Amino acid sequence: MDVESDVAVVGAGAAGLSLALRLARPPAGARPVTAVLLAAPPGPFRAPRRTWCYWEEGAGPYDGALTACWQRLRVRPRDGRAVNAAIAPLRYKMLRSDAFEELAGRLMAGNARVRTVEAVVERVRSVPGGAVVHARGAGGGLLTVRARWVFDSRPLPCPPPARTTLLQHFRGWFVRTRRPVFDPATVELMDFRTPQPADGLSFGYVLPTGPREALVEYTEFSRRALGREAYDRALGDYTARILRIGDHEVTGCEQGVIPMTDAHFPRRTAACVFRIGAAAGATRPATGYTFSAVQRQADAVAAALHSGRPPLPPRAHPARSHLMDAVLLHALDHGRVDGPAFFTRLFTRVPAPRLLRFLDGRTSLAEDLSVGLHVPAAAMLGSALALPFARRRGAPAV
Repeated sequence: MDVESDVAVVGAGAAGLSLALRLARPPAGARPVTAVLLAAPPGPFRAPRRTWCYWEEGAGPYDGALTACWQRLRVRPRDGRAVNAAIAPLRYKMLRSDAFEELAGRLMAGNARVRTVEAVVERVRSVPGGAVVHARGAGGGLLTVRARWVFDSRPLPCPPPARTTLLQHFRGWFVRTRRPVFDPATVELMDFRTPQPADGLSFGYVLPTGPREALVEYTEFSRRALGREAYDRALGDYTARILRIGDHEVTGCEQGVIPMTDAHFPRRTAACVFRIGAAAGATRPATGYTFSAVQRQADAVAAALHSGRPPLPPRAHPARSHLMDAVLLHALDHGRVDGPAFFTRLFTRVPAPRLLRFLDGRTSLAEDLSVGLHVPAAAMLGSALALPFARRRGAPAV
């Protein structure tokens, strides 16, 4: 089967769906654009269900699909002392990938501009004036999509060369307890009462969706991921010894690895072929958050397409933020800073809304400097001076 379209979007994860939604619902007076969204069929090529968290001010376009949202965060240092932070006017939001897919499906149903095709993409080939996507449909048949522009959101097999690459790796349990033990109004953002690894740091993360339900995760920042049994041992210890949730049922699990790297991610791979999403550097190196940057990328690309401009995806994070993240990653990787103490200090001393905007790359230079007053200056300066001499090396597959 051959298909022709203005745009081909490869992959129906957060980045692919976000762009497709904007192309399906253009603003008034926009230049019409047709698109084909190539989504992997159920099976080994489709990504497992996952949870995205992000913050934004007030209501947002995906609120109808949210599992929960909160306006209070909590960080606990190793001594257990609670650091509570109100984040109004921001809201911390939890969105499950299956709910997002269902919402996108409803919004795009019957849309004449965007067509969704279940297929596994095998190759993207540049041709004069555009590109050709070669794929195999759900039934095994060959599919060819000819497009003026192609946006590829598939994960990279391994990150590009970097001076520092840490992994944010985690496993989470969806739990239901016999008695009410969770505070539904507050996210446990970083609970450093977990045993700290010899290299890197670890913390618990609790997203309560009710007094008896929550997603409880064990997370590490380190160079290597763990095996499933090690995660489950850590989760068992965290839920029993630290949270003391008592009798409970595990109703589901999720597990993942997010590269935290100062690598440079090429956004253009051929004249008319671009990467978007995490493959284009949307993941914030120092935190692993991705969803908000994906939305900004999708907004910019759709606006360019609707105005007839070249649709090169913008850099996901400002150059200043990327430099600060590179220094922090180097300091963490070389043991210059104590991770739990570093993050606890920031949440203790910086107003939470400002800190979240800083983590999203939306603060002014003056605000960045005000945050910088609360970091260990000697350690960060040491890493800043060492960075120009650090070699970029290839990172392992994740």
